[in-house]
Parts: sequence; C-alpha cells; structure tokens
Amino acid sequence: MTKQVYEGMTLVELKDIAKKLEIKNISKYKKKELIDEILKSSPNTVEKEGVILREKISSKVRSDNNSVISSTTTNNNRTNFNNNTVNNSGFNNNNSNFNNNSNNNSSFNNSNRSFNNSNNLSNSVNNNFNNNNNSDNKIDAKNNEENPALKQEKLNNMISESNSAKGILEILENNNFGFLRCKNYLTSSEDIYVSPSQIRRFNLRTGDEVQGKVREAKEGEKFKALLFVEQVNGEHPEKAIGRKYFETLTPIYPKERLRLETSDEKDLSSRLMDIICPIGKGQRGIIVAPPKAGKTTLLKKVAQNISTNYPDIKLIVLLIDERPEEVTDMKRSIKGEVIYSTFDEEPQNHAKVSRIVLERAKRMVEQGKDVVILMDSITRLSRAYNLTITPTGRTLSGGLDPGALIMPKKFFGAARNIEEGGSLTILATALVDTGSRMDDMIFEEFKGTGNMEVHLDRKLQERRIFPAIDIYKSGTRKEDLIFSKEEKDVAYTIRKVMYRDGNIEDVTENLIGMLSKTSDNKEFINVFKKVEFEKRKQNNK
Repeated sequence: MTKQVYEGMTLVELKDIAKKLEIKNISKYKKKELIDEILKSSPNTVEKEGVILREKISSKVRSDNNSVISSTTTNNNRTNFNNNTVNNSGFNNNNSNFNNNSNNNSSFNNSNRSFNNSNNLSNSVNNNFNNNNNSDNKIDAKNNEENPALKQEKLNNMISESNSAKGILEILENNNFGFLRCKNYLTSSEDIYVSPSQIRRFNLRTGDEVQGKVREAKEGEKFKALLFVEQVNGEHPEKAIGRKYFETLTPIYPKERLRLETSDEKDLSSRLMDIICPIGKGQRGIIVAPPKAGKTTLLKKVAQNISTNYPDIKLIVLLIDERPEEVTDMKRSIKGEVIYSTFDEEPQNHAKVSRIVLERAKRMVEQGKDVVILMDSITRLSRAYNLTITPTGRTLSGGLDPGALIMPKKFFGAARNIEEGGSLTILATALVDTGSRMDDMIFEEFKGTGNMEVHLDRKLQERRIFPAIDIYKSGTRKEDLIFSKEEKDVAYTIRKVMYRDGNIEDVTENLIGMLSKTSDNKEFINVFKKVEFEKRKQNNK
C-alpha cells in the first residue's frame, strides 16, 4: 500500500497492521510516525492487475537440497502466476484496450520464463560449485584422518618455535581457567592464559609455579596462551597429578631448630632470640611491637640470617601496606623473594597478594619443602580485609568487623610442621600502642593463636637498649622440643633471675652486656654457668 492509503486509515487500523508486521512499542508512535514505521517494515510489493507481487529474498548460504526445493517452488509459483494472467486476459476479451494490456502481460510472462530459465541455469551452476566444495572438504578431512602424523608434526613445529615462560598460577574462582602471574603476583599485561583442559590434566592449583611453551596473543586476544606444560613447581608435570592437599597433612609441634645466630658478633638481637624465644621449623610466631621499636629492623635481620644459615629454605617476605622505600630497602638487603603491596595501592591488592603468597607456600609444603614467610604486618592485612569484605552487620570495638579476621586467621593459622615432611613457618608483626582501638582489638584476637611471641618494649628503646626485646613477655611454647639440655637450663635460670629481681630494664641490660662480651651463644652459656655457680657459692656462705 502507498502512503496515501495509510493516511486515510484510522490510528486503530494502523496499529493492527503494525502488530501484524511485529513492530515494537506501537503505543509511543503518533499517526505520522507509525505510518513511517509501517512503510519501513512492510515488504516491497508491486500491485499488477489485482495481483500483489512480493519480493522474496532467499538466504545467502543454502544447502543443495534447499536450493533445489526453493528454485522449484519459485518456478511453480511463477507458472501459476502466468496461468492466472492468461485467464485474466481470456476473461476480458470484450475490452480491446485491456487485451493489449494482457498481450503486454504475456510478453512480460515470456520474459519471466526466460528469467526462470536463467535462474535454473545459475542454480545448477551453484549446485555444481557447492558439490565441488563439499567434495574438496571431504577430501581434506579424509587426508587429515589418514595423516595424523602431519597434524602432530605441525603441532610440534609450533611448540618448538615458541618461547618458554613461567609464572605463578592463579585460577579464577568463578571460572575453570587461570592465568600465570609474572609480576608481584598481580594482574598485568604479561600474564599468560591457562586453559581448563590443562588445569584438569595436571591437577593444577592456585600457587603452582608452571613453566612451559607460550604462543603470542592472536588478533582480538589480550594475553599470551600456554601451549605446552614443561614443569610444575620445578618437577615433571605428571608428579603433580597424585599429590595430597595441604589441609589433609598432619600438623605437629616444631621439633627442628632454626638458628638465627651467625658469625656476626654484633648481631645481639638474633642471639637473644635464640635463647629467650627460639624458632623451630613450622613455628607460628608473632612479633608484637609499638611504633619505632625496631620491628622492621628485627624482621630484616631474621630474614638475612635464615637465608645465610639455611640456603635450602624457601624464604618469602610479604610486605602489606608498607612504605615504598621500605620495600626497596628490603629487596636490597635479603636474598629471598619479596612480595609487596604498598600503602598507596587498593585494599583489594593487599588481600589478593596475601592470598596468592599463602597458596604458593602451601604448594611448596605439599612437595615436602620447608618454607618461611616473614610478614609485615598482620594488623594492616586485617585492616585491608575490613574494607573489602561484605559487612556482617556486627561491629567490634574500634569499628572492626568480625568477618574481617577470617582470612588473616587462615593465613596465620596455616603455619605448621608437617609429620609427612615439610613445614611452613610464619613470623608476622602486630602493631600495638598506635592510638587506634582497632589495632589493639586485632592483636587481642591473634594473641593466643601463635606458639611463639616476641614483644618489643618502647621503654627499652627509649633507654637506647637494643635489641628492645621484653624478655618477660617473650617466649616459645614447647621450647623443650627444640632446646638442647644446656640451652634449656640457661633459659630457665634467666627467667628465675628475672622474676627474682623484678626490674626488667636492669635484667635485660645485664643480659645484653653479657652477650656483647662473648663471641657466640656457646661461650655465653659457659660464662653464664660460671657466674651463676659463683653466686650460689656466695649465697651458701
């Protein structure tokens, strides 16, 4: 219909036509706008002698059978139309002018017949072309089936031409695929995509160090992709399939000593810790410190001594919400791996980095390795989770959400000595006396979870007594399992003297004075025994 015909209709009639044409949101159009939409949506038609000719558009891609059926149906329709025009011309023989028109129509029909013939010819050509294509495809498929060696050779060539790369795997929680993180365990443009089939094939887990052949990103892809897995955690990939889960391993008390004492005679803090609060493999220790009490210096010294005395132990220093210059200083001071998230980054980064570090440590413990994590600090990690978790609706003193402590406790509680072999040692710092009630609450929550505590005292630091270790509050649970008999006797005697005299500053100062006069702890034990023996003699007299 033409636009003039539609303008003569009512709005109700136009809406009915629009519904048949499946036009959406009819009610919002005015009459003129609705006519324009109908004209756009209506198929192209030509009205000739009372018969409406509609343009039929066939699909571009058709199978052979469909093309034959559609061509035959169109030809039948056209022959029927031709018969109708002949009948119409015979019925209207009385009108000479109309006969001329029917003659013209018959010539039009002849042209249609010739057009049909050309269509049939083109259809037959297309069918032959499609048949040739299908036969070529069948031949190619047959060649591929008959030559699997050719396909394998292409794959081998692709792998041999690819570069090798490695990273720490992070499997996304909502998906089965993952990425190899290359820089500081955070998302970057250098990450490598790992497919779900590879993860299932080798039983890969978050925290695995995966090495393999990598192909470059194709057009439309953001990341490189892992083609071939060469190693998982430094071993053959097949070994990773049957390994146990960290949670199923048996935790026991630390039994093997981690000595912090080195050949440096001036390192009194490490020597004092070896006597007052020794560290074993699998220890869960917390360093409690007020501001400017020397906790970062103590942590750095512990890291240096562990890497010196035990080069086989995997050392990871985790700095959360730390100053950037402290990160640089720590990297240059120790030999271990430094993973960090500075205070100018998002709290989500703090949480993500700590989670991947923990998973990385678990994977190494599953291999039977000894791992040490030095963390600064558990207080700032809890603050980060307090900002990122979904609120539970309850709030502790200082604005702390109880749900914010779940993940930090999982992190700290993962430290353990494994009966089947391997250990995970965690020493984490906790801030106190900062003026924040939240920091005090966080420390109170972690107070009884560790099996070793080192307390730094601000009063000792103000008196310039270094190391400022409060020997009254510091100690290790089940220390008799890692002490020798001589060391145990000396440690017990020192505590008796402390509680007898009652002056923490004087006792600590005298103890540090005796340490500074001896070259190592073995000499200190001998000197201490002599001094105590002489005191007992005088008391007996």
